[in-house]
Formats: sequence, C-alpha cells, structure tokens
Amino acid sequence: MTRVATIPLHRTLADSIQRTQENLAVTERRLATGKKAANFADLGTETVRNLSAHTLLARQEAQSTVSKRVGTTLSLYEGHLGGIEEAMDALRVELLTAVGTGDSLGLQDAMETAFSQFRTSLNASEGGTPLFAGAQTDGNPFVPAELADAATIDADAAFRDDGVRASARVGDGIDITYGITASAVGKDLYQAFRTLASVGPIGEKLDAAQVDVLKQAINELDTGLSGLRSVNAENGRKQAQVETLAARGEERALLLKGVIESNEDADLGQVAVDLVQQQTMLQASYSVIAQLSQLSLINFLR
Repeated sequence: MTRVATIPLHRTLADSIQRTQENLAVTERRLATGKKAANFADLGTETVRNLSAHTLLARQEAQSTVSKRVGTTLSLYEGHLGGIEEAMDALRVELLTAVGTGDSLGLQDAMETAFSQFRTSLNASEGGTPLFAGAQTDGNPFVPAELADAATIDADAAFRDDGVRASARVGDGIDITYGITASAVGKDLYQAFRTLASVGPIGEKLDAAQVDVLKQAINELDTGLSGLRSVNAENGRKQAQVETLAARGEERALLLKGVIESNEDADLGQVAVDLVQQQTMLQASYSVIAQLSQLSLINFLR
C-alpha cells in the first residue's frame, strides 16, 4: 500500500527556502558593501595574495606620503635659493654700474635690500622649523640683523646651523639625503657683504678706495653665486629623483589596488541580476509551500 504524506515535501521545500534565503542575504550584503566577501577567510585561495597586496599597498602609500613631503621641502628650498640668486644678481649689477660710472646714488639702499633678502631667505621656516638650520631648531641659522653687523661678525659666528642633513625613505630600499644649510649656501656670499660693510659712508660719488672695495665685493659675489648655483643644481637633481620615484610609486599603487579590487570587489551588475533571480526563486518557493499547506487527504477521500 502506498503511503500518502506531505511532511517530507514540506521539509524539502523548507530546506530549499533556507538555502535561497542564505544566498539572498549574501547577495544583499554584497550589494550594500560592494565586496565579494565579508572577511579575508571567505576569499579562499586568494586570501594570502590579497593580504600581501594590502601590506605592500600600505607601505607604498606611506612612502608616497614621505615623497610628497620631501618634494614640498625641496620646492621651498628652490624658491628661497632662487630669491637669493635674483637679489645677488641685482646687487652685482648695481655694483658694476657704480664702479663703471663712479655714481653711487642709491647704492647703499641696494646693498641693504640685498642683505635683507639674503637674511630673510636663510632664516625661512617650514611649519615653524627653520629650513636652513640642519638639526638646530631653537633659533635662526643666520645671526646678523643688518648689513652693518657683518663688519664685526665673522662667518663662523654668523651661521648657527650644524651641517646635519635629513634622510627619508622614498622607495623600497631607497633612502634620499636632502636638506641645505645656511652656511653651505651663504658663507661665500656673506664674505661679500662683510666687504661691503667695510666700505664706509657712501656719498654721491665713489673715491678710489671705495671702488677697489666694490671690485673685491664683486669678485666675492661671483664666487658666492657659483657656489649657490651648485647647491641649487643638486637640490634640483634631488627634486627630479623624488618626482620619478613618486610617479613609479603611484603606478605601483594602482597595480596593487587592481589586484585587491579584482579579488575583493563585487561585480554590482551581476549582483543585481543575482538579487532579482533569488528574490523570484524565494517568492516561487513561498507560493508552492502556501499551496501545499492548503492540501488535505480528506479532499481526495470524498
């Protein structure tokens, strides 16, 4: 005799509904988070690769941050060195004109202005820290306040930097030493200002002794400008190196992000399709079990 029972059928449908609900919950989570898995363990065989990619990406982003900061500092050096060079070039022209014509009108002001620019640039700071002081952060690296002070303060006493240069890691196994000290930039130029400070009161016309002093100052300016341009050129090479490493770092970061996204990010288009299909399947299962619940053996025995 064949046994008639609906309990096994109800149980089968209930199991099917449970699986569909679980799949639907996973799909809804993917739609909400945009991720394939809730944690690394769910990635299966790609877990180790993605953990490694995350580690490398974090290191690369840290190095990129350092590179940007170093690049900003090098740009500030470039700006201040360029300002000093322009001021010294302008002073040199004024001195040559005065020596050539013997006319010194406005020369004293030109000397004072050039010294002020020189002092301001050497004592410039970034975030409250002197740029040209090396590791010394408790004061200005250049001491004399006025051109007249240069007559009594020698070069060793005029500069308070310690010659220490900063170092930063801007790539895997790549450390860059950077930084410029006030003495490296300004000692030779300061000698020219010391000479100018000793020229004495300048009237409308220069005497022979003053002309000789100005000629000496011009030669010292030439020596100082040559050293300044060498320092600026080295700074420019550092800038180019940092920019190149930063560009490579961005390319590597994009590659790592691509690896991570391909393994972790969900295809939202496919997720939307799966969501519709699973909702339809669940609704069909509910409909079937509702119809089965209305069945009774008594209806067939009548």
